[in-house]
Amino acid sequence: MAFDHNDHYHRLILRHLPGGCRTALDVGCGTGGFARGLADRGISVDAVDPAAEVIEAARARSEHRGGGPGPRYRRADITRTELPRGHYDFISCLASIHHMPFGTVAALRDALAPGGVLVILGCYREVSPVDRAWSLAAVPANAVARLTVRAAETVRSAGGSGAHGPERARSVRAPVRQPAMSLAEIRRETSGLLPGATLRRLLFWRYLLVFRKSDSSR
Repeated sequence: MAFDHNDHYHRLILRHLPGGCRTALDVGCGTGGFARGLADRGISVDAVDPAAEVIEAARARSEHRGGGPGPRYRRADITRTELPRGHYDFISCLASIHHMPFGTVAALRDALAPGGVLVILGCYREVSPVDRAWSLAAVPANAVARLTVRAAETVRSAGGSGAHGPERARSVRAPVRQPAMSLAEIRRETSGLLPGATLRRLLFWRYLLVFRKSDSSR
């Protein structure tokens, strides 16, 4: 189904863009929807993903994008990539941090410029009754959202739009992996690696972690 839980939270994540943001890194960019949203705001965006097929799809979709410069897409494993220290005003990880050791956030932290913001939209392993209660609460909302998107796509299809060009690129999906860490484990790791970060649970089997680097950090 076309309803995407990560896309649903794009507007929430964008609220955390620091003022005057000029440079951004999107880690695990997939087919590039969020990276393009950043570029549309005049931000210089580096977008990386280890999967060749999704980077190819991201580039294909950017070719049909009007306006200013798009993101710079690169196939790369962020755990093996040397990032420039103190460079990025904003770093985003949308449902990608569970594909790598959580300690990778230390390198992302160090790549932030003073006053920069790291935002992680993450997935967690359900282990507690509270986790399962949130999961159950998400099921009816998820069903309504999926039906709404299906109805909208039916209307578009009736108008004659076909699955070619950028539409075909949209059908490519990033690889899926089940999260290994519970929310409690993520909180514990966050407290040591990203002191002062906030972490809250979201409805659609996600959490939002926000870390702002001190303006005085070097």
